[in-house]
Amino acid sequence: MTPRATRRRTLACAATVIAAGLLLTACGGDKDDSKGSAPADAKNADAKSSTVKIGISDKDCAPTPATVPAGTVKFDVSNTGSGKVTEAELLDGGKILGEKENLTPGLSGDFTLNLDAGKYQVYCPGAKTEKTEFTVTGTAKKTWKDDPALVTATQQYATWVTGEVRELVAGTDAFTAAVKAGKTADAKTLYGKARIHYERIEPTAEIWGDIDGRIDGRIDDAPTAADFTGFHRIEQTLWEKNSTAGLGALADQLSADVHDLYTKVQTVEYQPAAIANGATDLVNEIQSSKITGEEERYSHIDLLDFDGNLAGANEAVNVLLPVLKVKDPTLATTVAQRYQATADALKVHAATPGYENSGYVDYRKVTDAQRRVLAQAVDAYAESVSKIAGKIA
Repeated sequence: MTPRATRRRTLACAATVIAAGLLLTACGGDKDDSKGSAPADAKNADAKSSTVKIGISDKDCAPTPATVPAGTVKFDVSNTGSGKVTEAELLDGGKILGEKENLTPGLSGDFTLNLDAGKYQVYCPGAKTEKTEFTVTGTAKKTWKDDPALVTATQQYATWVTGEVRELVAGTDAFTAAVKAGKTADAKTLYGKARIHYERIEPTAEIWGDIDGRIDGRIDDAPTAADFTGFHRIEQTLWEKNSTAGLGALADQLSADVHDLYTKVQTVEYQPAAIANGATDLVNEIQSSKITGEEERYSHIDLLDFDGNLAGANEAVNVLLPVLKVKDPTLATTVAQRYQATADALKVHAATPGYENSGYVDYRKVTDAQRRVLAQAVDAYAESVSKIAGKIA
């Protein structure tokens, strides 16, 4: 299954990308030889940030400039008027290093990466020329691994993610066992208990687009009916038909995919700016698919997913706070305040035991006015979190 355009995250091998802004690295395979052959006069490039402009159009998304020195690179992406091309990605072979998506005409955004020397591509799906070459030369003098506090942050985050995925495995196994046993009511209760762990670690899960698609894909993402699998396919039958009939094979696949995810997570090296941008992605995920009610369209436990995304973002921010407090104490304070405001807005809708034992009310009962309050809090939090990667890169 093709990774979802609104949910794709980033991936690469640590051997080729250092401290990528939207990067969670799943290591394996050999490094591209081209990345070790920078011109002599480009060696030892300093760590100062380069800025690259990318204008999305029906024609292409060519970067300006097309060559920069190794180190921190900020990509400013804007849609100059295309109604069919709404995202730009930086690719290393088949790996997505960073992206900005959902940019309709007139909108803009940015992402930051620390890049090693090599040949990359800027990719804008749907354009007449979808891929344009992008080159990085030289060697950055300094990386995040020179800062012990950032190393500690990545280690703490890795430990937390592993624990969450372990809980995801246990919860999913219990959920799929209930499905296979024909226990519809139990399955409905266990569904949310597994889901929340996935929602907390989505930036990691989405390194592997195919697995993410099988586990968490929605019907809109599936090119054929057979490609619609995972949590949401089972959710559809449980709530629309109030039945587990015919779900045995889907339950087995979901459980196998989650176990596979746990194995793959052990290979991931987390990098500071990646963790920060993963937090931003999680907060944006709340806005794009939880507040809209799109994700849990059959079960309506969207507030539990909201909780999961928020908790995941907060964990990512917390491991980076010691560094952020040194580099920008004002931003650190603002992030903490806006997180609390978002958590307080969500807490208004808490219930015990809640709809489907989710701990929250049925999302269909949340009024438009209440959803706007949630959206405003999320927007403010996202705006402050989005600044963290640039501060620590």
